[in-house]
Amino acid sequence: METREMRYFVAVAEELHFGRAAQRLAIAQPPLSRAIQQLERRLGVVLLHRTARAIALTEAGAVLLREARAALDAVEAAERRTRRAAAGKPGVVLATKAGASRELLSKLLDAYAAEPGAVAVEVVLCGPGEQESLLRTGRADVALLHRPYDSTAGFDTEDLHTEEQVVVLPSGHPLANRAQLSLAELNTQTDLPLPRWPGRDGSYPDGPGPQVRDHTQLFQLIALGLTCAVVPESIRDQLRDDYAVLPMPDAPPVTTVIAWPPHSRSKAVADLVRTATRL
Repeated sequence: METREMRYFVAVAEELHFGRAAQRLAIAQPPLSRAIQQLERRLGVVLLHRTARAIALTEAGAVLLREARAALDAVEAAERRTRRAAAGKPGVVLATKAGASRELLSKLLDAYAAEPGAVAVEVVLCGPGEQESLLRTGRADVALLHRPYDSTAGFDTEDLHTEEQVVVLPSGHPLANRAQLSLAELNTQTDLPLPRWPGRDGSYPDGPGPQVRDHTQLFQLIALGLTCAVVPESIRDQLRDDYAVLPMPDAPPVTTVIAWPPHSRSKAVADLVRTATRL
């Protein structure tokens, strides 16, 4: 398969509309349709169910979408890392979610800087879930991810820290004086719907909660009484008196991991990982 074919298929599979996919790819629709038909014939499978009104992925199409995304990410990563190597500037790009693992990150950077042969570390602060994409596409060399929210599939990882989760409510909410709150109880609070974060394609899932892009926006909406949030316990220290923070015993614990591509041969990445695990 050619990367061009994979890009064509991913566009159609994500848009589920040949016209929108053609517009996104800046090509005409007929050659795009022919390319997908040719791909199906060569693979000997049906990738798309087509009707007069809609397009849907077959099971084979869903598998190809997942695999094609990974393959295209790998191609992009190879291009980026090759260009960066040619530039001859030693350094490591570390991606992490803005507002998360702040104390751990600060300790890691200080400890690594004290190591013999340490190179410059560029920290890229991301929105939720973005650090995984930066690592897969080569825009980052290493990342701090958080299970179960981030996928670590395809990466080498080391666990660094596990913590419980808490729920953050507006300080004046009737539940603010509770000793703790369960997920079931939280889900019955129609006046505080959980926020909706964008997916990989930038679209938001359906639901009553407000759309949010980052933690600054999230905590402002909580203070205004429009939503609540389930977050790692360490975020408690960053919050003002505008919020009530309650333990949530049945929420899954969050594990911070340091992740890197399994084929990485960078000494700087290895030294950074070693420093993180020592901490």
